[in-house]
Amino acid sequence: MSSKFKSFITDLLRQADITVGGDRPWDIQVHDDRLYSRVMTQGSLGLGEAYMDGWWDAESVDQFLYHVLTADLPSKVRIDPALALLTIKAIVFNPQRARAREVGEKHYDIGNDLYQRMLDPRMIYSCGYWREADNLTDAQEAKLDLICRKIGLKEGQTVLDIGSGWGGFLKFAAERYGIKGVGVTVSREQMRYANDTRGNLPIETRLMDYMELDGKFDRIVSVGMFEHVGYKNYAPYFAKVRELLKDDGLFLLHTIGGALSRRSGDPWIEKYVFPNGMLPSPKQVTTAVEGKLIMEDWHNFGADYDKTLIAWLDNFDKAWPDLQEKYGERFGRMWRYYLQCCAAIFRARWIHLWQIVYSKDGVKGGYESIR
Repeated sequence: MSSKFKSFITDLLRQADITVGGDRPWDIQVHDDRLYSRVMTQGSLGLGEAYMDGWWDAESVDQFLYHVLTADLPSKVRIDPALALLTIKAIVFNPQRARAREVGEKHYDIGNDLYQRMLDPRMIYSCGYWREADNLTDAQEAKLDLICRKIGLKEGQTVLDIGSGWGGFLKFAAERYGIKGVGVTVSREQMRYANDTRGNLPIETRLMDYMELDGKFDRIVSVGMFEHVGYKNYAPYFAKVRELLKDDGLFLLHTIGGALSRRSGDPWIEKYVFPNGMLPSPKQVTTAVEGKLIMEDWHNFGADYDKTLIAWLDNFDKAWPDLQEKYGERFGRMWRYYLQCCAAIFRARWIHLWQIVYSKDGVKGGYESIR
């Protein structure tokens, strides 16, 4: 059976212009022939874990995966029990609410030293805006300023950041636009870092669930957090935003999204990177927000995430000699696979990055789209 698996997968890879043992950056080097049966029986989970275990390599993993995706090979290997199990769990249970803090503990709390070395100086862990930028720092500042301009920030306004990370957006908005702000996160390490580095700015970060918030805000943003909400919770999420937003306020949602409606995430990403994560589709978003908020603008710049992820990978590789002893070699392979896998998916335009601007009941006179 294993020889049949090898023959089948080798032929599939050939259809994607990938040669086993070839010398191009996207060609795969197989170190353990058990890889073939592992992929056939475990799908994407098996492919990722086999890479972590050193069963295969490629000079450029992102190029290898890009070829796999653009040739639509995943649809030709349909056996993926891990994905089926995740989907069943998502339908029966509501893991995003039942285990809301799990992603904070397992991903964002693993070590600020890792993120400080991988990210830009403002510690922004979301897609940069590369329209006029040629480096990560400028791309992230351009993205932050784009958000501020889209929601028309003015001095003295109150801003809520749902899923505020290490506090980078609120610090930028307070420094450049003179706002007052509150951020919420489920990561203890993010909360500590954000509050320890805010200086005298009128902002604070709280360790709390967004559904526990109260008050009214002039502007609300949520950058890279909606991917953790879960499809069963989209409608309550938007209802909460409406409750917290002033009548003339604006809300900007910055999220990764997919073209097709799904109920769970990728099994490998779910297990090793973002527990309980899933990407919304346009249909899921618009259905959930109906009757709650008015969509004023929808901007897709998902191709910029490819550049952002490769910049993070470059920073990670440069920092790895200093981080290796603490995190271990298997973690290093896992993290590189995560960054390159995501870069390939964005490059293939299988997933997207959206910034959606909402008002409560429609902007009087109309909203002017800003790019």
